Amino acid sequence: MKYAPVQNYISGKFTNSTSQRTLDVVSPLDGNLLSKMPMSSSKDLDMAVKAAKAAFPAWSKTPIKERVQVFFRYKTLLEKHLKELAELCSEENGKTYGESVAEIEKCIELTEFATSLPQLVTGEILEVSKGVECRTEHVPLGVVASIVPFNFPAMVPNWTLPNAIALGNCMIMKPSEKVPLCCGRLAELLKAAGLPDGVFNIIHGDVEIVEAICDHPGIEAVSFVGSTKVAKIVYQRATKSYKRALALGGAKNHLMVLPDAIPGMTAQNVAASMSGCAGQRCMAASAMIGVGNVDSIVDKICEEARKIVPGENLGAVISKESKERIERYIGEAERDGAKILVDGRNATVKGKEKGTYVGPTVIDYVKPGMSVATEEIFGPVISIMRTNTVDEALAIENANPYGNAASVFTQNGGMARYIIDRASAGMIGVNVGVPVPREPFSFGGWNESKFGVGDITGKSSIEFWTKLKKSTTKWNAEAGVNWMS
Repeated sequence: MKYAPVQNYISGKFTNSTSQRTLDVVSPLDGNLLSKMPMSSSKDLDMAVKAAKAAFPAWSKTPIKERVQVFFRYKTLLEKHLKELAELCSEENGKTYGESVAEIEKCIELTEFATSLPQLVTGEILEVSKGVECRTEHVPLGVVASIVPFNFPAMVPNWTLPNAIALGNCMIMKPSEKVPLCCGRLAELLKAAGLPDGVFNIIHGDVEIVEAICDHPGIEAVSFVGSTKVAKIVYQRATKSYKRALALGGAKNHLMVLPDAIPGMTAQNVAASMSGCAGQRCMAASAMIGVGNVDSIVDKICEEARKIVPGENLGAVISKESKERIERYIGEAERDGAKILVDGRNATVKGKEKGTYVGPTVIDYVKPGMSVATEEIFGPVISIMRTNTVDEALAIENANPYGNAASVFTQNGGMARYIIDRASAGMIGVNVGVPVPREPFSFGGWNESKFGVGDITGKSSIEFWTKLKKSTTKWNAEAGVNWMS
């Protein structure tokens, strides 16, 4: 075991769980045991909530311009420890080192946005009648929780913790049981940056802790990122307990490729979108719709896919179970009559035979009803469907229950606008394979990709992590009494 056993982080200290149950933390890169993680109990959560509640009065009363000084220092520490964090991220998640570097760079950008919050939450003031003023201000909620997934061990935690904490809340974070190591290192950096004890806490565990977070009366709001199936459960359970909830689910993102698309650029973007982070991202392209004759572009996509080599520029998928599930989808498509143009099944990496790798896979002549066309595969697989018209392509995109992202590849501006207006997705790309908005623009999908109001990052997140206080004041007695007072 390379690392010491994982511990919870409560009130500025790493502490043992009250539970004796543990789970092995295994690296997808080579199958080696990294650590053991505690499967915490509701008693552990109670201790974390108690610590957060104790820290909240002083932290929430600290002026926001002082609170964000912690995040200026935290940003510097992320930059200083970028290489170390990227290596840890790659080790526990399986993505390539370069992808992990990009993930930490995104953490830095997210933190940079949090430092700008004093300029965005100034509130409003207006003299609504002679001598009478109305004022609004953003007030923190209290203790909040964030449940994060395995696919971005550092970035998704930083979707929530800088904004929520800078806005005056105290946070409980529950990392994925598959990747618990990065969160602990982030906690150490936050403490080094001067974050008071109890403001940020980590509880490790499985479904028991997720349910306890949703039910706990001391937690005011819950954010979740994961599959749609679990997102629905979390949203329903948390709101049943009268909490705010924002739950991000899965996706089936469609790339519509028109005949006038630039072949080389399109092929590179499609291949990178479907294989980046081994396809384990909710913005990955997993379905492509070719409109008209796009055979030459498909050929180039296959050329680009063959340049992507497991263990070199393609990381591992998270587990043996994931590898088996992805390869099962490919087999089903082949049996149903689709054509496998590039086959990534049975991939191995020399010297890392216990790693869990799936090679890039391109499947053509997929029918809209096939499982590879409708279900989230979460692997480096692209399913290609064919239509004669843009409206037929849009009908396929709009019929899918998810709504994270959609992209179109074309050189026709009018056609691009036509698709932007009609695609049922919260994030749209034009000649962009992964249309993730950059800060301060917020991240969030539609339909069954998101449950709750608002988005999880950017300016939209302010409304989720705060409540609005309105005050009306009058000091001049000579104004008399009117309907305003």
